Amino acid sequence: MHTVWKGAISFGLVHVPVKMFSATEDKDISMRYIHKECTTPLNFVRKCLTCEREVEWEEIARGYEYEPGSFVLFEKDELEKLNGEVTKEIKILDFVQLTDIDPIYFQKTYYLAPNETGANAYNLLLEAMKQTGKIGIAKVSIRSKSSLAAVRVIDNCIAMETIFYPDEIRSIDQVPNLPEQSNVNDKELQMAKMLIEQLTTPFEPEKYKDDYRESLLLAIEQKVNGQQVSVAPEPHKTNVIDLMSALQASLDAMKPMPETDAPSKEKKPKAKRKVKEETVS
Repeated sequence: MHTVWKGAISFGLVHVPVKMFSATEDKDISMRYIHKECTTPLNFVRKCLTCEREVEWEEIARGYEYEPGSFVLFEKDELEKLNGEVTKEIKILDFVQLTDIDPIYFQKTYYLAPNETGANAYNLLLEAMKQTGKIGIAKVSIRSKSSLAAVRVIDNCIAMETIFYPDEIRSIDQVPNLPEQSNVNDKELQMAKMLIEQLTTPFEPEKYKDDYRESLLLAIEQKVNGQQVSVAPEPHKTNVIDLMSALQASLDAMKPMPETDAPSKEKKPKAKRKVKEETVS
């Protein structure tokens, strides 16, 4: 894996030199914009509308528009100094329980490996967090962006998850049409709870797949081979009149199929087929 960051985890006066690796990868299929008339890929040009010419990267600064048409400019090194990028430190501020953090805060996960000289300190922090069941809340700067982070253990590895600051989380008060209070039918509620129990299972991530990506890859292959792109028809949807009917239909669909006893006259042919299969094998 490619190292995306080098630095150290610090808690108290302890420093743990680490290397950072992305724990996830983007599996999206990249598409380019194409001019349909000649099938040429389109380029996006950094053009200055005032100078009417393309602008090179070294001529570009960052700017904040504090009022329409008026900007204050910052160079890259100014932003890095403000951001503390030079410290290269994952500074743990507090230790908390993982269950105290709502999943809405999580952004991206990174794996942290010990640097060449940090194995002992790494193992110490790893084992201490394992035995206490705590995770660290830290501050870190990656690629000129300051972020909060959760430092935790995944299997036998220290991982870091960047998390949003509280003021970056939108209030649910901004969500329209939320019910002021929950008024539900008791019978419908009971059936809904039964359906949830029927659908409850241990989390097995390997059983889920990206159906869209698989369909897109197949369509790309078919087009490359000059074939007609075929799309499977959508499954037939049953028209459900009301909520109660939908709940009942869902519960009925979850029930195992009943085993029907076959007539006695059909038992003999079944036995013959079984013998034949065993003989062949």
